[in-house]
Amino acid sequence: MTLETARLRLRDLTPSDAAFMVTLLNEPSFVENIGDRGVRTPADARAYLEKGPIASYARHGFGLYLVELRASGAPIGICGLVRRDALPDPDLGFAFLPAYWRQGFAFESAAAVRDYARAELRLGRLLAITSPENAPSIGLLGRLGFRFERITRLTPDGADLKLFVDEDERHG
Repeated sequence: MTLETARLRLRDLTPSDAAFMVTLLNEPSFVENIGDRGVRTPADARAYLEKGPIASYARHGFGLYLVELRASGAPIGICGLVRRDALPDPDLGFAFLPAYWRQGFAFESAAAVRDYARAELRLGRLLAITSPENAPSIGLLGRLGFRFERITRLTPDGADLKLFVDEDERHG
């Protein structure tokens, strides 16, 4: 799967993206806002990719995608859809290296994924979760049309998360 926007290309993650994933998953902002995935080496990252995004493509027809700059091919983050057992519908997720924050890349890629979910995957309802303190992501979700629904947890002893919903009546 490949999506293109004016400045970005989103494509399926592959094992060859392992080095980038080690960097992204160990960014302090990723660990703080999303969680520590225990990925420390390229081998860890390849296993994470195989069991996570790559398995999701086969199982659900979607997953997290690598976001790269069209002009250079440089990887800058991930954005896509995640199917979690604890949530009734797929959720939109994104994470970017700090050097690429506040330049509209997260909005541009998330809007492309949302539109792809509607037009191609025919998903009528999308969710998104954030930590309650993550004001930039909360603001971005609002600009994308998501509305806050409630506080939730992915596990009984997990952290409180804000759950956002975006519903498309055409596909509901």
